[in-house]
Amino acid sequence: MHTLTQFRLCPKSRSIRLALAEVAFEAALAEERPWEWRDEFLALNPAGELPVLEIDSGPVLCGAYAISEYFSELLKDREKDGPPPPLFHGPLDEQAEQRRLVDWFHGKLDREVTRELLVERVYGHLMPGEAHAPDPAALRAIRANIRYHLGYVNHLAHERRWLAGDEMSFADLAAAGHLSSIDYLGEIPWEAYPAAKAWYARLKSRPSFRSLLADRTPGIAPAPVYADLDF
Repeated sequence: MHTLTQFRLCPKSRSIRLALAEVAFEAALAEERPWEWRDEFLALNPAGELPVLEIDSGPVLCGAYAISEYFSELLKDREKDGPPPPLFHGPLDEQAEQRRLVDWFHGKLDREVTRELLVERVYGHLMPGEAHAPDPAALRAIRANIRYHLGYVNHLAHERRWLAGDEMSFADLAAAGHLSSIDYLGEIPWEAYPAAKAWYARLKSRPSFRSLLADRTPGIAPAPVYADLDF
């Protein structure tokens, strides 16, 4: 059985869970707490980063970049027979835009929002013997950055059918991985960003999203609208 090592609120792990569900690739989930730096996990991925996909009788793929590119190459022939797989597809300029946005969400959004928010509100709560209250100054900065990034998603969703163009791509799944983690913590003012909300509602209603909406982190309850499709 294939195994995806991940943490349930890790946005990059979530993007890969969505991608695997969209392409009907089943993998068992193994939970890894990224702050523990376990020797067994470092042996699997010396970078200590999630997610990691172990393909049965195949390669070990470390990181969202490697996994998404692997499946993009694997599924290239599917474009000839029907709708493009939701990874990277179309002419080269369209693929370049899809990858630019993946880098935006897994790079810039992660640095400026998601990573710090998880440290303040999740990791600090779950680390035994090191629990601490979130830093109010850090949260103010994070929330200001959330509004900036939501404004950009709102702009993209208003101008395009999907974030990178006419067809759903891994750019949408990367964005959804981050926004779903932030939404779990109740930090997204959806009503101020109607185009972003409508785009997210379409993604949230897809079958691939069901396992994410069922996620629960011990000791940290989700926001009331987290699993609500009519939010």
